[in-house]
Amino acid sequence: MLSLLAWVGGLVLLAAGGARGASSSVPVLSATGVVDSVLAGYLADGIARAESSGAPAVVIRINTPGGSLDATQKIVSAELESTIPTIVWVAPAGGRAASAGTFITLAASLAYMAPGTNIGAASPVDSSGNDIPGTLGEKVRNDAIANIRSIAETRGRNVDWAVSTVQDARSSAASEAVSVHAVDGIAGSLDEVAAAANGKTLTLAGRQVTVDLAGASFDEAPMNPLQALLHLLSDPNIAFVLFLIGSYGLIFELAHPNFVTGILGAISLILAFIGFGSLPLNLAGLLLVGLAILLFVLELTVTSHGLLTVGGIICLVLGASALYTEPGSPTGPDVSVALPLLVVTTLTTAAFMALVVWAAVQARREMPSPGTVQPGMPIGAGGVVRRPLEPRGSVYAAGEEWSALSADGATVARGTPVTIVGSDGLTVVVAPISAATSASADTEVSASPEAPTLPYERPIGRPGPSARISRTP
Repeated sequence: MLSLLAWVGGLVLLAAGGARGASSSVPVLSATGVVDSVLAGYLADGIARAESSGAPAVVIRINTPGGSLDATQKIVSAELESTIPTIVWVAPAGGRAASAGTFITLAASLAYMAPGTNIGAASPVDSSGNDIPGTLGEKVRNDAIANIRSIAETRGRNVDWAVSTVQDARSSAASEAVSVHAVDGIAGSLDEVAAAANGKTLTLAGRQVTVDLAGASFDEAPMNPLQALLHLLSDPNIAFVLFLIGSYGLIFELAHPNFVTGILGAISLILAFIGFGSLPLNLAGLLLVGLAILLFVLELTVTSHGLLTVGGIICLVLGASALYTEPGSPTGPDVSVALPLLVVTTLTTAAFMALVVWAAVQARREMPSPGTVQPGMPIGAGGVVRRPLEPRGSVYAAGEEWSALSADGATVARGTPVTIVGSDGLTVVVAPISAATSASADTEVSASPEAPTLPYERPIGRPGPSARISRTP
């Protein structure tokens, strides 16, 4: 019985394999943005899935400024080892296959470019954008030249042109790339790619393969949500925004502890540095942005009349402009913070800090008027003892709890109604309501000695003739 089930299972698997082999669906993989380890894994897995499903080919639509050397080598290896045709299409119009994109495009079985695109510029430079000097520069340059030469020879492309992209930072438009046989043609759409590639004979893994895309359909195969999120972090603008959000979140947490902004700020900073790991980060630019944030914090505590804010804005603009350097490897991306984002960020920060400075100036101008402890806390306001006054404690008055001092140094129990009679810095001086009333009356009498004494006036606290005192036997 088990043998029969195994035999039936084998037939099912063979049928499934035959169905996959007859598939006419061509997966389209999108290689947009910086080439990082996430993108490399996505493309390598996509090529492997296309092979296992029996797809007639796999299309990689590329538009990249470059990226990690290790990630680029992983993608190139997957293309060269693929048993099905890998077709790289540089698109859309205005896109590019720069640095790492040049290596990936040349390693494809077939390569096409949309009108208005360009390819090349793969020279290695140091972190300041200059040529790498000395023996190290020669080693990096020669290794890159040997690598791109090998790729071009394997795919039968123009070796001299490929070498010049590294040696002379050469870059070519689509029409020139076709004329020098760097790519196979120009295609403005996937249908044009299929028409151009159909019927071509290629050598893949030591065997002749004819590309058959007649009647084939193209199916988008996007990244899964986690891959898309991680790859998004390598966007230079996203990384910059996350760094600012994280920094501001931690500042707000220090000023007003609430855990929420602190946690969100820490998460944003971690995500920002994950993104920075795939980008040619300039430490000087990052320090300038950090100095800007420090100046903004000091503006909240130091009276500078806005000078610290002006300095912070200048540091923010300079730091954001220099946050990323020229790539330090032939595959590294040439990226920067987008000018519109820089303008919006600067204006928003300037507006917020201007509001902060205005509020601080207004608060410093509001000095307590005579007869008040602070604005809204006049002498004579009532309160209740929260922490017993011995003679210091606290009272609850005007909706807040205040440090308090007993006026006569006596102990006042919790819950006793009191009146504010003065202040000592940020400490209010209070007296029990009965004592405060008595003191006020004594003050008025002593202030008017000539006032006649009426027959019915008696000292405070002494009962009149009609008062009765009951005693408990």
